[in-house]
Amino acid sequence: MQAFFESWPLFRETYLAAWCIAALLGLVGVLVVARDQIFVGAAISQASTLGIALGMCVGAALAPEGSVWRSDHFLSVVAVVCAVVAALLIARSEAVGKESHEAVTGFVYLLGASVSVLVIARSPHGLDEVQKLVASSVIGADMHDVALFGGLGLATAVLVFLRRRPLVLFAMDPLMARAVGVSRWWDGASAAWLGLVMGVTIRSAGMLYAFGCLVLPALVAKNVCRATLPMFLVAPVVAAAAAVCGFVAGNVLNYNEAQLTVALLCGLLGVAWLARSFRHA
Repeated sequence: MQAFFESWPLFRETYLAAWCIAALLGLVGVLVVARDQIFVGAAISQASTLGIALGMCVGAALAPEGSVWRSDHFLSVVAVVCAVVAALLIARSEAVGKESHEAVTGFVYLLGASVSVLVIARSPHGLDEVQKLVASSVIGADMHDVALFGGLGLATAVLVFLRRRPLVLFAMDPLMARAVGVSRWWDGASAAWLGLVMGVTIRSAGMLYAFGCLVLPALVAKNVCRATLPMFLVAPVVAAAAAVCGFVAGNVLNYNEAQLTVALLCGLLGVAWLARSFRHA
């Protein structure tokens, strides 16, 4: 623990941003898991990666070094745009050539995974950037990132609290939700919010950490809770606790903190599965 406390002044913003990201994604991921759309998170992650690759390509082609078009802010904006477009496309999958939801999700995933590499294949450092995003290394965050992720988490929590009844019904049975008057715009709004959250976090956290914090805490909560509503409390708590333990242990043991956090979440999910199987045995 002494090593972690010694590193705190230098990496304080990184730790706080990573923990805020974990709590935010854990909260958003409840809706993804409750609606059995886990693969959607992976597809939107790849779409965000494609956005970053496109932003790098545009910046390298049109702007000099140091220009705003080459900044992290520009890359984050393009990542958010691609993520939101992908999320809305998946949400409206029935309008895309009458294809199934799974087919459109798979298309988005494969498009993002393949084209992101092709776009920057000839860039001197492009492939290194994509590999860093995939591997996940939460380095370089500042207090603006902490404020952004903390603010998004607070806004999400407030929205969930204020609209908890229709939200639970929408998550569990969208057809019934529409039948009792829950507006059709919930599909688009929830997809856009998921795209926004994944788009802003993928640049700082990387795909592995973002996708892991999106689905694993919610899956743990699903196996622990008997109803959907408590999952909105349990999932972000599990995500934040695992992130704190992962970053402390990673710093002390000299492991990649983000990857260790995802491994801890996988372990928690395994324990939750075993506990559930014993309960129903």
